[in-house]
Amino acid sequence: MSTLQNIFAIPELRRRILFTLGMLAVYRVGCHVPTPGIDAQVLAKFFEGTEGTLLGLVSAFTGGALSQMAVFALGIMPYISASIIMQLLTVVFEPVEKLSKEGEQGRKKITQYTRYGTIVLAIIQGTGIATGLQTMVGPAGEPVVPNPGMGFILMTVITLTAGTAFIMWLGEQITERGIGNGISLIIFAGIVAGTPSAIINSIRLVETGAMTVTTVIFILVMMLLVVAAIVYMESARRRVPIHYAKRVVGMRNMGGQASHLPLKINMSGVIPPIFASSIMMFPATIANFVDAPWVESMSAVLAPSHWVYNLFYVAFIVFFCYFYTAITFNPVNVSENIKNQGGFVPGIRPGKETADYLDTVLGRLTFAGAIYVSLVCVLPTLLINQLNVPFFFGGTSLLIVVGVGMDTASQIEAHLISRSYEGFMKGVSLKGRHG
Repeated sequence: MSTLQNIFAIPELRRRILFTLGMLAVYRVGCHVPTPGIDAQVLAKFFEGTEGTLLGLVSAFTGGALSQMAVFALGIMPYISASIIMQLLTVVFEPVEKLSKEGEQGRKKITQYTRYGTIVLAIIQGTGIATGLQTMVGPAGEPVVPNPGMGFILMTVITLTAGTAFIMWLGEQITERGIGNGISLIIFAGIVAGTPSAIINSIRLVETGAMTVTTVIFILVMMLLVVAAIVYMESARRRVPIHYAKRVVGMRNMGGQASHLPLKINMSGVIPPIFASSIMMFPATIANFVDAPWVESMSAVLAPSHWVYNLFYVAFIVFFCYFYTAITFNPVNVSENIKNQGGFVPGIRPGKETADYLDTVLGRLTFAGAIYVSLVCVLPTLLINQLNVPFFFGGTSLLIVVGVGMDTASQIEAHLISRSYEGFMKGVSLKGRHG
């Protein structure tokens, strides 16, 4: 309680937290505003029994907005997909690479292009969903869209695209004026919003005998173990020792100190599973709304319980672990900074050899981190699917929820420590405490 009092005793931190909560509340309200021209009761019947499928995963990431076909039905995934494309272009397309090296102005340009790409992707996805909705029918043959036509398609595309643009704006506002990463917090809020209904459904299944108490206990224990593993691995560091030579400054000897360079095992955080999920969801979202035999076959293959889906999912996670680490940590620049400050790694020559050494260490850490993220995202999901759990809260969701929670807590702790308040959690070393 004293820690919470300290949080709200700092005007700036209090304002940021309240602003973040307010923006998330606006997002949750938008998840319940329906898109015009859709029979909500027929649509609800269509989404019955999709828990544990890819459609259920997409709906979970949007906070249930997709199952209700709300104005935020597309969620933040078009923005994430556009961000992936821009980051890939930064590596392979020279004009974008030059923009990334132009400092603040270049970053603003890339952000602007990312927004344009988000709108284009939202229009494409919105068109696919609107077209698919017109072909959907309920169990009794009643249409989901009572009055189909070009007018419905245009209205739906405009509504869904505007909803995605508004979510993008909310995320940027949270990042700039709130606490934590806005996009990650929006995904966090969407996942957590489904927890109460999942708990209620599980209780009902236990009461009716459809699920045993042993199964529920096993799921809870598994979740606790996964959370413990995530917290341990996200807090783990590989400390590269660095020694600084003595220097004479005026009449005083400076330096001669020993320090270390902390390298995270999972340098990329929750970005790889979010990016990988976004790529897997993009074709599957449209496939679930198109009535064609080959589309149904593809949708079955892209189910989270299918080995093909998990194979591609793990491959994308590993790729983005290496890709994101490569663009966020440059061993050559770090080596030059250490050399300019008079530091060196014991037994390693300064300069190129130090850069090669850091690159080797980072490659091994990234491999271990990619394996850890893949196991966390895939194994619990497969077990939960085998047990026919009536909600989608697998390893990917746990990793995102715990990772975003730890990152937000570390930012709150940084605000507290910078103002000489006690840390957010006593006896716990969060990321904010590593130099």
